[in-house]
Amino acid sequence: MSIPEPGDDAPDFTLPGLIVRNGERLDDEYALSAAIGRPLVLAFYPGDATPVCTAQLCSYQEELDDFTDLGAIVWGISPQALDSHEDFARGSSLTFPLLSDTSGDVIRAYGVQAPGIGLRRSVFVIDADGVVRWRHVGLVGLRFPKAETIRAQVEALV
Repeated sequence: MSIPEPGDDAPDFTLPGLIVRNGERLDDEYALSAAIGRPLVLAFYPGDATPVCTAQLCSYQEELDDFTDLGAIVWGISPQALDSHEDFARGSSLTFPLLSDTSGDVIRAYGVQAPGIGLRRSVFVIDADGVVRWRHVGLVGLRFPKAETIRAQVEALV
């Protein structure tokens, strides 16, 4: 599939995910359609606990209160299973949901699959109506948009 453009409806999906809060793992199902009404930041990342992914998601964790203050939610998506996500969340003190796309269906729906590495490091900002308003799709997986760049895109929506 092609990468959704700003102005396109975001592809809907439902994935299993988890949050680790106060030392407890909380599993749930996460659906884009259930997030309608709030801005959503989708951060696709290649792998749990890898150096660049850790730096990326930890930087978003540091700014999580700013996203929350804007009414936005943040979800991380990668192809690893929930047990791997749990270890990553615990080891990196991540408190936002990490979703598991082991089939790669959502990765393909967003057009961010990449041969050999699984997916391109990508971030989508989706507005409260489920429309893509901004995206960053990496060609090489070593760079990621800074939290303040994403926050500015969310601020433009509210």
